[in-house]
Amino acid sequence: MFHSVDSPELSQSRARQSWLHLLSRAPTELLELGLGDYVSATLEWLRKPESGLMMVQGRVGGTGERFNLGEVTVTRCALRLTVSASASPVGVAYVLGRSHRQAQLVAIADALLQDEVRHKELADRLLAPLRAWFDKKNSDRAQRAQTTRVDFFTVAREASATHSEEDDA
Repeated sequence: MFHSVDSPELSQSRARQSWLHLLSRAPTELLELGLGDYVSATLEWLRKPESGLMMVQGRVGGTGERFNLGEVTVTRCALRLTVSASASPVGVAYVLGRSHRQAQLVAIADALLQDEVRHKELADRLLAPLRAWFDKKNSDRAQRAQTTRVDFFTVAREASATHSEEDDA
């Protein structure tokens, strides 16, 4: 089926991919804090949290042929929340590691973020602080890496500069 680039379904799908990417990497403590009272929401398990292995692939130079890099432990789950009489969104989660609690929290957040009534509240209360936390974490990592930076001057560069000065004379 062909979808237009401006399709509302496509933009909703991209938004969901974005928040799932953010939530799946978030620490459990920040998820619990951001979800607040929603942690104890009434839910129906479609697939209880279960851990397994997933093959990770890599590419040489980022553009070459794919190769199997190794296996990682992944926990997944799916649930349905009873938000209201008319709405029962389904939330899914895939997280690295064996944390069943983290997978459950990500699935709850995914389901709640699909609910139009609660989306704005959770975007402000959960997603915005997570983005800020990741931005700070990335800037701290970049700052630590910057302190180890070494500038090298090569002999070839110095020799070519000296050689060009002799040619000018």
